[in-house]
Amino acid sequence: MRILVVQDEAQSADAVARGLRQQGMAVDVAVDGDDGYRKAVHTRYDVVVLDRNLHGMSGDEICRRLTGEGGLTRVLFLTAAGAVEDRISGLALGADDYLPKPFAFAELVARVRALGRRTTPAALPVLVAGDIELDSSKRTVTRRDEIIDLSPKEFGILETLMTAGNAVVSTDELSERVWSGSLDPLTTTLRVTVMTLRRKLGEPAIIDTVVGWGYRLDPLLRNR
Repeated sequence: MRILVVQDEAQSADAVARGLRQQGMAVDVAVDGDDGYRKAVHTRYDVVVLDRNLHGMSGDEICRRLTGEGGLTRVLFLTAAGAVEDRISGLALGADDYLPKPFAFAELVARVRALGRRTTPAALPVLVAGDIELDSSKRTVTRRDEIIDLSPKEFGILETLMTAGNAVVSTDELSERVWSGSLDPLTTTLRVTVMTLRRKLGEPAIIDTVVGWGYRLDPLLRNR
């Protein structure tokens, strides 16, 4: 799931983003309205976690524009304006949910996940490739009915590859989806993470390297 956090306090924005990343989400951050809106229109996000009081373009205006454009992105207001009339006015702007500060982080995660499911209603709750099953809602992976313990990044890579079927997924796309595009292309982080994922998944290997491009699931996997 791809998330954009737009909050006017950098420390708060980074804390929210860090917590969501620990839940396996790919997260981008903006600390003013102009940057937030620019990112929201140039990148396909599942959920935008949006403050109302922002420098530059207001959160209200961002919400109005995003919802008025008819896209699939869901908007969750996360703001200190928590009075009943504030919530009513925020939802009237087109926001899909409203969570006032202070908040319980577990509740934020639950609400973001719920909105993410509404963004992609056609997505199957359980992905299957050969003898591997990945449950996105439970964040579990099994092979031959044995649970495989994966890190959030490993889970994100496998989920992206399984969603793509047998299509090739570029290294750039994996970086965008799993590392929020923050991964230095000159590092070996992605390659090492894929190697570790292959080892944990065991034999026979299911992830092919497409030299010069990226990775894909073994095209013969469906026939095993």
